Order: sequence, then structure tokens, then C-alpha cells
Amino acid sequence: MTALEGRVAIITGAGRGIGREHALLFAAEGAKVVVNDIGGAVDGSGDDRTPAQVVVDEIKQAGGEAIANFDDVSDWEGGQKLINSAVEAFGNLHILINNAGILRDRVIINMTEEEWDLVIKVHLKGHFVATRWAATYWREQSKAGKDVKAAIVNTSSTSGLLGNPGQANYGSAKAAIAALTMISAQELSRYGVRANAIAPAARTRMTVSTPGLSDIVKPPDDPAAFDIWDPAHISPLVGWLSTETCPVTGKVFFVQGGKVQYMEPWKMGTSIVRSSRWTIEDLNEEMKKITE
Repeated sequence: MTALEGRVAIITGAGRGIGREHALLFAAEGAKVVVNDIGGAVDGSGDDRTPAQVVVDEIKQAGGEAIANFDDVSDWEGGQKLINSAVEAFGNLHILINNAGILRDRVIINMTEEEWDLVIKVHLKGHFVATRWAATYWREQSKAGKDVKAAIVNTSSTSGLLGNPGQANYGSAKAAIAALTMISAQELSRYGVRANAIAPAARTRMTVSTPGLSDIVKPPDDPAAFDIWDPAHISPLVGWLSTETCPVTGKVFFVQGGKVQYMEPWKMGTSIVRSSRWTIEDLNEEMKKITE
């Protein structure tokens, strides 16, 4: 029996790059896949349904089951239709992989309101909307007495967790997605739902267009060398996090090539304490103890 046999998965942004690799691996491991992609450019413009359908055709040619979906995950009704499409086509839903995203890179001083709003909408709202409707479905299943063993895998980024100049909009959304993941895990466990996130490093349309990365992510000169930037290397971890028996929830993992690394969340560090109100003068001296 394959790792994801009989499980139904929605994968957003699955027409190209990392999402495409997720879809192909999930289908090969026995999952029935909803390939969601509106077919936009890296900046979110345009509408081309070809990429999603090409992935579906490839899955079917290999003997798998898949359908294409073109709903906008950042649209409230679109998110509900996306979840419904899986249930209508395959009778259930077990996995939601939130992967869709765009870039509008700009330093803060030059960033427009539209560039900020659009990136936050596609990434953060897109993750929330799909999660909200999937969670509603799983809550209903749980309340009906069914044994729900569902999984959400979100897509964060080191741009948000560690910071990256020129990506204030993208990084802010990705950091918020990590927080959304932890809160989702806390809230949805009662319904049999786990939530985790990955911060992937791979060669995609987005990384190629990221300042400073275009040369770094090039394939190795030696065709026989292990290509750590190959997006296919990201998918096995996502597949494992989506298995029925995976015990992990509320975690974020960096993944690149053959490396998987746990990313520790914000935590309380060293403190200074007194039994009276601080003065600015006192803090000027004492803050050195926790900042240096």
C-alpha cells in the first residue's frame, strides 16, 4: 500500500514549480488530487488554465486520479467552491496543501499600496480562506461521528521567518502564515486535524526572480551531481506530513534538497526584572544584559 493511498488532497498553486511536484508525488503515492491553479504570472497577473490541466493529464496518463480546479483561493466564495470540488469529485477531503503565491518585490520606500495588498491577499488570505472552508468541512465530519484524520500543510518562507530585504510584503505574509499554522494546529486538533508548514528552498519561477537568487539557484554544471535546488526534493516531506499516521502538528520545517530542519518559533529569552517602574535612564544600562 502506498503512503497516501485513498486520501483526497487539494494542492493550490499546483500548475508549476513546487506545487506541481507535490501533485505528481501525491498521485504516485495513491492520493486523489485536486490540482488548483489559476495560471497567473509570478506577479499574479493573467489567467491561463493550461498548467493545471497539463498536470492533471500527466497524472492520469500515469494511472492516477486528478481533476483541475481554477478557483481563486483568496476569494471567499472561491475557497468554498475549491473545497466542494474535492468532495463532489472524490467523496471526501483529507489533505489541504496551501502553496499558491505571487511576488511583488520592492523595498519599503518604493512599495505601493497595491503591491502590499495583493501579496498579502494571495498568500495570507489565500491560506486562511482555504483553511477556513476545509476546517468547516472537517468539523462537520467530526460532529457527525466520523474519524477525521486530516492534514494541512502551509507554505511559509525564510524570507518571513529570517527576513529578506526587498520582500516586506511577501515576508510579512509568510511570517503570518507560520503563526496561522500554529494557531490552526491548536484550534483544529479537536476535530482530528493537524497543521504544519514548510519553508522550502527550491528553484521556481519565484526564486529565480528574487533579488540575489537567480545565479544561486542554477542547476549544477555536472548533470550527475545532486541538485539541491530541484523542487521535487520538497515534496516527500509534504507527503509525510500528509499521511494518516503522521504524529506532528504545529511545526514549521525548512527543507532543501536532502535537508530537513526544524525551525524554532519565537520564544521568551533572557529578561531583566525589577519590582518598580523602569526609567529610561535605568533601561539605558540594564538593557545591555539582554541585547548584547
